[in-house]
Amino acid sequence: MTAPTHQLPADRTPDPAAPVPAQRSHAPAPAGQQTDPERWPDIVTRPRTSRARTAVAERIVRRALAKLPLRARLGGVADIGLGGPLMDIRDPDAFFGRIGASGLIGFGESYMAGEWDAPDLVAVLTVLADNAAELVPAPLQRLRSLWALRKPSAQLNTPEGSRENISHHYDLSNDLFALFLDETLSYSSAVFRGFPAEQALLPAAQHRKIDRLLDVAGVREGTRLLEIGTGWGELALRAAARGARVTTVTLSAEQRELARTRIREAGFADRVEVRLCDYRQVTGDYDAIVSVEMIEAVGEEFWPVYFQTLDRLLAPGGRVALQAITMPDDRLRASRSTYTWIHKYIFPGGLLPSTEAIERVTTEHTRLRTAQRIGYGAHYAETLRLWRERFTERSAEVDALGFDAVFRRMWTFYLAYSEAGFRSGYLDVQQLLLTREPTQPETP
Repeated sequence: MTAPTHQLPADRTPDPAAPVPAQRSHAPAPAGQQTDPERWPDIVTRPRTSRARTAVAERIVRRALAKLPLRARLGGVADIGLGGPLMDIRDPDAFFGRIGASGLIGFGESYMAGEWDAPDLVAVLTVLADNAAELVPAPLQRLRSLWALRKPSAQLNTPEGSRENISHHYDLSNDLFALFLDETLSYSSAVFRGFPAEQALLPAAQHRKIDRLLDVAGVREGTRLLEIGTGWGELALRAAARGARVTTVTLSAEQRELARTRIREAGFADRVEVRLCDYRQVTGDYDAIVSVEMIEAVGEEFWPVYFQTLDRLLAPGGRVALQAITMPDDRLRASRSTYTWIHKYIFPGGLLPSTEAIERVTTEHTRLRTAQRIGYGAHYAETLRLWRERFTERSAEVDALGFDAVFRRMWTFYLAYSEAGFRSGYLDVQQLLLTREPTQPETP
């Protein structure tokens, strides 16, 4: 899971390699306490920036908002925009100052700080996502390399960096994820029979997604299956129930512990091995490889290694089934090195591929070729809506786990931001079948 990476001009004063807020330690603060400046330094203290930079940011943002189908209310007084969902900017000075200092990182932090809000947050963010390519004037877009914050080297997805990046998100708390996911603990897009989706149908929709992937990969009795990215074990359970012998790998210690428990309790401990290791360390020969929304955490620098690893591990005649969140290729090219709010707070080191990027990498570095591709972004929008609604409904239980109000606003923004990406069509989710191109016999 991740979200659009477009960015407004960012000040270079903040250090992108500075430690992220202390929820990274995965030790939540007691519920009900005041905002912790050590945990949320950039929320408690506004970043410093020049008046000139703030004025430029305000001018750009006002001009952009005036052309959009929404109502931006500034300080409870003036409305700008063409009409539509309300964006209530309660503290305009703080709002424009944060954007002047750090672009869309500041935009998200301003929401976390309560400086702006919206009765329908997804609707506002969908309008912005719909117009992402035009929010920043073309001259500034061309100068992105001069103003956009760069990804910190600490987030590079080396084997060591990947462990830290994955732990930042997935080792927060199994109990937290259980509060808003359904009983399958599936943290990826479901496939529904129709819309609008309903909470009661989410488990079946998640099984439908998993079964489609297993069918595409040809998983059946006796299949030697490799899963890259265990999650909490639901796909491994479904594959084992078909009679497959499953090796599944994860970098999350929290996920591995719970997945092993679930697999053991289901009676499949003899069919499923859950390894705590990097995909690059896997050895063996597999009839099928499945990976669900894991490529987003690989990093562009390591896409060739990722696909070469799939190629190396796949037995002759084998099949690879991937589920991947994708973005348009032109937006990938424009934003591939930009440091964003998502990187800082949610998914360090992440980058969404485009379908074209996958084709380029597999063609240039492997014998794998895309044999089938199906997109269903609207299903992800509905999945995210169900997660967001359940997270909101269970806010008291989130508090009881020790996560504070800033964390709840951060997580709400993340889920809404992601949903808006799919509702606008800025994001898509694909299921892909990769097969190995047959070796051509040499001509005598």
